[in-house]
Amino acid sequence: MSHQVQTPNQHYGISRRVDLTYDQAVERVQATLKDQGFGVLTEIDVAATLKKKLGVDLGHRYVILGACNPNLAYRALQAEPELGLLLPCNVIVYESDSGTVVSAVDPNQALGIVGNAELGEVAAEARSRLERAIQDV
Repeated sequence: MSHQVQTPNQHYGISRRVDLTYDQAVERVQATLKDQGFGVLTEIDVAATLKKKLGVDLGHRYVILGACNPNLAYRALQAEPELGLLLPCNVIVYESDSGTVVSAVDPNQALGIVGNAELGEVAAEARSRLERAIQDV
């Protein structure tokens, strides 16, 4: 059983609380991203990085996955060479007091800042695929 997460990032993310452990959610989101044509290019353990670099304890596990759908990235870069500044699509998994949260950036919002109408179709498809990946976790 899962439901939408009401968080301040609703306008730029696709979020969902899941009834899975953190480890299960990370494994599951990697699988659902793959099902939607995304590969995970980067994985950042935010809690470990903050501990190492700042000596602070975040208090819960938090990972940023850099996901890329090569076909969508290629199309986007053809329309806007500087778009690499906004790639890959970030997907996060973190522990909260009420369970595990999985979120993905909303490509419509992220690519909307570019102001290139040619990106609209790519953004819509990326959002649809990321939305399915998050819902399938």
